[in-house]
Amino acid sequence: MKVLIVDDDAVDRRVVRRTLGASGDSYHEVQEASSVAEGLELLDGNQFDVILLDCRMPDVDGIEMVTDMHAKPDMGNTAVVMISASDDTNLALRCIEAGAQDFIPKNEITLAKLERAILHANKRFEIEQRMHMSYLEVKKMAEMDPLTGLSNRYHFEEMLKVMIANNKRDGSNVALLALDLDNFKHVNDTMGHEAGDSVLKQSVKRIRSCLRNNEGFARLGGDEFAIILGNITHVEDASSVCNRVLNSFKLPFNIQGKEVICGVSIGVALCPVDSSDSQALLRCADIAMYRAKQNGKNGISFYEPHYQTEFNQRFIIHNALNNVLKNDSFRLFYQPIFCAKNGKLLGFEALIRWPEAEVFYTPDVFIPVAEQSKLIDGIGQWVIETAMNQLALWHQQFDANLTMSINISPVQLQNERLLSECQRALDANNVSASKIILEITETALIKDNSMVTHSLRVLSKYGFKIALDDFGMGFSSVAHLMDYPIDIVKLDKSMQATTQVSDKRLRVFEALALMLKTLDFIVVAEGVETESQMSLCQKFELDRLQGYLLGMPMDATKTDVFLAQQYQI
Repeated sequence: MKVLIVDDDAVDRRVVRRTLGASGDSYHEVQEASSVAEGLELLDGNQFDVILLDCRMPDVDGIEMVTDMHAKPDMGNTAVVMISASDDTNLALRCIEAGAQDFIPKNEITLAKLERAILHANKRFEIEQRMHMSYLEVKKMAEMDPLTGLSNRYHFEEMLKVMIANNKRDGSNVALLALDLDNFKHVNDTMGHEAGDSVLKQSVKRIRSCLRNNEGFARLGGDEFAIILGNITHVEDASSVCNRVLNSFKLPFNIQGKEVICGVSIGVALCPVDSSDSQALLRCADIAMYRAKQNGKNGISFYEPHYQTEFNQRFIIHNALNNVLKNDSFRLFYQPIFCAKNGKLLGFEALIRWPEAEVFYTPDVFIPVAEQSKLIDGIGQWVIETAMNQLALWHQQFDANLTMSINISPVQLQNERLLSECQRALDANNVSASKIILEITETALIKDNSMVTHSLRVLSKYGFKIALDDFGMGFSSVAHLMDYPIDIVKLDKSMQATTQVSDKRLRVFEALALMLKTLDFIVVAEGVETESQMSLCQKFELDRLQGYLLGMPMDATKTDVFLAQQYQI
């Protein structure tokens, strides 16, 4: 056994060496040091099984040496037995607390006690080492994401705190990137979690290739990732990394032999520009990332202060939506639709409204929040059930030929339960699918989505009429008219023409009407507000009219009165 004796007293060193040499059963290779500095120098170039270390020495004492050894990983692999001229219990405890494995007063040194202390010290040291390794393994597991091997949220937040503190001292900036994979849920839902895991691991590989080794990279949960960029001098430094990451996602993923397209949305927050607090900086980056998604996904958005106001507003509306949906307190208004040729009432469009309350939100404000939070599925189901129930009552009381137009969100079209929900509402109210018009906007058709295409085709085959709403606003792609089972086209109110011959809208309006009629679509003019507009719609032989001139949206009670007047009941 290799033993190092560190003691400033030469007599004491000889006593210990002689005692160890008295053993006939074991051999000890002994070296000596007369000071802590000499002992550390010997440790630097040699490996010892045990150190017999005097507690009290001039300049630097033995306890300080133990502390120094444990502070240096390459010097902390040796068991330590402290020896002292004092048998003070408190001193012995201080030695053990510093990291020694045993303590022997010098006046009690015998061969038996010395060998027993060495044996025990080695065994305790082995146990301590195993415990330390176990601790490191548990610590690693606690800080690491098991799927990707990246840091997890807890470890990342600790790294971010340290990075911000270091950069404060250096006077440099930190950029925090929040990343979220686009359309990842669709991959999970359609191909399974194994495919989703493969996308995550391949995404990590691509992102890592865009980073330096010293940049913090973590998976915060699900398909959310984060990156810390230190020593940022210009915003362009962060932009450059973001663009490299975006470019790395241009190629499709190969999952189970199929090509899968999955982009990434990136939000960027800067420290100290946006915040010097780690949690606040994370929130800023998250908010910027959501803004990137709102802007069409697969892009970059830098945090701006007014995003916080918008985010807070969305949060308030989201909570309010939950309460309104839970209390079943939305309202439906109904706007009449007439035949352009004879003025006959054909049906109604169901329009959702916020409950009467002190704080009131319009559909263009709360519907986007409902779509982002997936609450639109529950709201949409309530609209379908309420509108069909109301239509059934009007069929019984007034006219069985009345139709009901119901707006369907692009998010609802991606819900495979939509058809069954519509079927259930039809059966519960004994209403024919042919009397229900499902209105969609072109935003649902902009991206090639197999689920949307499937839903529309199945709904059309089942007998529902499909109307393309707001045509003439935005993309207005003629290809959409050909590629999807559309029966009705509703011209957006912004297309309404004036009587001036020079007005371009007049010519565009006429051309659109002629094209759609030639293609055998039923054409509805929205936003009819003046007699001249109605005359032009009739002149261009549009089929149906809807607007404030003909009828305002009304609640069910007022609509009952309106119907009674129409049918002279």
